Amino acid sequence: MRTCFLAALLALASACVEPRRSADETPPTVRRAGVRGLINPILDVEPTIEFRELRPFKHKVEKFVEDVKRSGRATHVSVYFRDLNNGPLFGIDEKEKFSPASLLKVPLLMAALRRAGRDPSLLELRLRYQPEDIVEATAGEKTLDTSRDYSLDELLRAMIADSDNNAAVLVRRAVGPAEMDAVYEDLGIVIPKVRGPGDSMTVREYATFFRILYNAAYLDKDRSQKALDYLAASEFKAGIVAGVPPDVTVAHKYGERSFPGSPVRQLHDCGIVYFRPEPYVLCVMTRGADNGELTKVIRDASRLVYTEVSSQFKPAP
Repeated sequence: MRTCFLAALLALASACVEPRRSADETPPTVRRAGVRGLINPILDVEPTIEFRELRPFKHKVEKFVEDVKRSGRATHVSVYFRDLNNGPLFGIDEKEKFSPASLLKVPLLMAALRRAGRDPSLLELRLRYQPEDIVEATAGEKTLDTSRDYSLDELLRAMIADSDNNAAVLVRRAVGPAEMDAVYEDLGIVIPKVRGPGDSMTVREYATFFRILYNAAYLDKDRSQKALDYLAASEFKAGIVAGVPPDVTVAHKYGERSFPGSPVRQLHDCGIVYFRPEPYVLCVMTRGADNGELTKVIRDASRLVYTEVSSQFKPAP
């Protein structure tokens, strides 16, 4: 059943390619039925307009990554870029595997909303923390009050916008492992070892979640929009967000990981940059010794990509 679903999904994506428009033409008509604009359902685009191709700029990002590694700012940097108007995509060191850490809250969010599609009352389910549920927050980390209960919908927002690990514990329990595994299987992604230090995922694999949400190709429109609303409310502003102008919406998730006894740290940030008229997915995964420096690497990669895209596509006044 899931193999059939994936085949149908891929066929649909191939059949419903959004054509490109020239820089001075009107955007395609999108029938959103009240949706607020963070999704772009592949069935809802009028395929009648010519689009100008975004010129490739992979070589510029490759040079940036080489310079970062040569200077010692990071030991590994993987980048994945995809133009969401069916334009260029590229990966740099895209087969390198990283520990996704908090990035796995996105497929957990999708699993919860998928189940809520069958049972809308699930989002109103009230959940209360037990002493064994509580995860100690790191310094400065925002977290919910563990002395009261919350609706599942409140927990989903806290899990994503605030990256609240306590909220994620309760969401995971409510959703169940089978529902979580189904998301990976349906989308053809290898299920990561989420309970061990060997968690691994590539930038290309992870970027799939954002592309699927943008196209509302797995969840329905309303639930895809809800997921992206929560991702756009992320409190983490130091990575991809810091590399784009403040008026540009970014729906994203970050994750960080360290291991006891090891000086190596990992920091990742992945999401959709809603530059108009050329929204794109950007995923940057890093490994190095200094978390602050890794944050700057992600910011600088984001700035480079945004500068290149915006120089080719100027938004209409």
